[in-house]
Amino acid sequence: MTEFNDLVAVVTGGASGIGAATAALLSERGARVAILDRDPTSVDTAVFTAVKCDITSSADVDAAIGEVARRLGGIDILVNNAGIGAAGDIAQNSDEEWHRVFDVNVVGIARVTRAALEHLRRSEHAAIVNTCSVVASVGLPQRAVYGASKGAVLALTLAMAADHLHEGIRVNAVTPGTADTPWVGRLLAQAPDAAVAAENLRARQPMGRLVTAAEVANAIAYLASPLTASTTGTILAVDGGMTGVRI
Repeated sequence: MTEFNDLVAVVTGGASGIGAATAALLSERGARVAILDRDPTSVDTAVFTAVKCDITSSADVDAAIGEVARRLGGIDILVNNAGIGAAGDIAQNSDEEWHRVFDVNVVGIARVTRAALEHLRRSEHAAIVNTCSVVASVGLPQRAVYGASKGAVLALTLAMAADHLHEGIRVNAVTPGTADTPWVGRLLAQAPDAAVAAENLRARQPMGRLVTAAEVANAIAYLASPLTASTTGTILAVDGGMTGVRI
């Protein structure tokens, strides 16, 4: 499939996990892909344009987006994937942690999108896809600050879709369930019994396994594709049935 031929895509947090899988898939389907990441050293620069960027810094973001637009001739697709996790109930995270998580997961999306808007407005196939999470709509234990930040991402996605509809910019989000990513791997490594913790994560998903990064990437590509030009304001679950299935 080559529906992304000649389109320029930016993927934040694209050096690993869901971001890396998404960048690879968009490239395979014809896009020229720029990866923005705090540590892009692992990115294959023969395939991707790699730009070091901290999305908590407006100066970093503005410079990175400007560099991508200059080097690749514009921006058609933005995948706001960069994010961080956090564990604990409402009493277990400090004010500093709340601010840190929201600064990356919510305000980071605003910073990158704000910088990219002028370029997206010039595209005939402009699309933004935000990586949200099932915790935006399903209460899970020990995910208070993370869930709150992703709930904000869901609301922000819908607001952005409404704000930019008449500019020809589509905005959607994916809500992955527990995915097999480096962050989940780190959580398991910190557990008293990693094998038991991994089984518990699999058991809470009706399909009985973790979501893969490739599965989320395919959903992101679907929402970003010019072939789905009537799709905006959509929250697409890739969660193994966590949201809608009870067995």
